[in-house]
Amino acid sequence: MKPDTDFEAPRIAASEMGHLLELIRGSDSVELKLTVPASDQRASIARLPMDPVEAQPRQVFFFDTPDLLLNQAGVVVRARRRQGGRGDTVVKLRPVVPSDLPPGIRRSPAFNVEVDVLPGGFVCSGSMKGRVTGQEVRDAAAGTIPLRSIFSKEQRSFYKTHAPAGIELGALVALGPTFILKAVFAPKTLGRLLVAEMWLYPDGSRLLELSTKCLPEEAFQVAAEARAYLSSRGVPISGHQQTKTKTALEFFSAELRPKEEPPTPGARTRGPGGRFVKASDATA
Repeated sequence: MKPDTDFEAPRIAASEMGHLLELIRGSDSVELKLTVPASDQRASIARLPMDPVEAQPRQVFFFDTPDLLLNQAGVVVRARRRQGGRGDTVVKLRPVVPSDLPPGIRRSPAFNVEVDVLPGGFVCSGSMKGRVTGQEVRDAAAGTIPLRSIFSKEQRSFYKTHAPAGIELGALVALGPTFILKAVFAPKTLGRLLVAEMWLYPDGSRLLELSTKCLPEEAFQVAAEARAYLSSRGVPISGHQQTKTKTALEFFSAELRPKEEPPTPGARTRGPGGRFVKASDATA
């Protein structure tokens, strides 16, 4: 297949490379990500050596205020259900500078610092992770058990330190679920695992993300190899980049906002001078 070379893919500005290098040196891992435009998703899946039938189903819930105050403060609270009754949770802070994090946090086995790199941008995050059952996630999202009960003591402490004042963990609302199909495959010519995640939203829209993880010291080599491989398979790497979390949060937040209802036909309200008139006439 002829590589797609008729474009200039987004690149990280030279002025930001020093900062990126500093973040990578202080991180535990690097994840290279690419969002595939909706118009190219089916073709890209067909061109890659993955079997969609083997994809693993997942459900993701985010927890925030209806107006996304946590997200605005850089805090992400998430719970995920996986096939087989398993589940996991995370309280994430981004952006972070690894050298600014307390040593005690960095030493925790449940904490990970990762740099996400995508065409034209990057972000470093710190994640405090936990494990629960899928049923516990389901019950917490439904409100039948307290939300705080599915997060560990370390996670609750991390949340309290970084969440905006006055926003208690138990007061957050469930945003979701978002249904996901995750496929893991290992192209022979690339020699490493790639992950494809298809996020399916209730309105029928979808987001396809391709990613691979690597050690900090091999990030630039892996990025070049992955970029060359995807280009050789005809996967576009120049499209507009979306993030899964932001897309999900904005979608479900919009659903929670109150919608203005049109006046009932024939309803009467007070018009100028206090006289009762038809509601349609009062707003004409």
